Amino acid sequence: MNSQNGYDIEDLSLGMSASFAKTITEADIVMFAGVSGDNNAIHINEEFASSTAFGGRIAHGILTASVISAAIAGRLPGPGSVYLEQKMRFCAPVRPGDTVHAIVTVKAIEVDRGRVTLDTTCKVAGRPVIEGEAMVRVDSRVKRESRAVAAQARN
Repeated sequence: MNSQNGYDIEDLSLGMSASFAKTITEADIVMFAGVSGDNNAIHINEEFASSTAFGGRIAHGILTASVISAAIAGRLPGPGSVYLEQKMRFCAPVRPGDTVHAIVTVKAIEVDRGRVTLDTTCKVAGRPVIEGEAMVRVDSRVKRESRAVAAQARN
């Protein structure tokens, strides 16, 4: 593990998994609309949203997907990892008050490139709402120690 308790690439193995859960609140939706500028009525106007195929307001898809980012940054690989790519398919809507469970699972490890591919899924009440795959950069303990030795030699 690194100094922030994130996994180094040498610590990872295929099939490792972690999760993070968050209940999407009214405040989350309103704040996300403000921060992102996405004020689509399907997210913020109940009267309009009730007239759509969804029958009511739904959370922003990217707000829901941010729970994946929390699982990656906070759990696996954890602090120090950097997003490189995210592919996703939205399977079902998330509504205010739903608890989203993000699950990330190590699918492939490229030690030489410092890259890890993760299967990513978000579920609400056991039902998939997002399915996808992420690629993240993960540091190497060996390379970090080598950089530290080189830095000491320069001083």
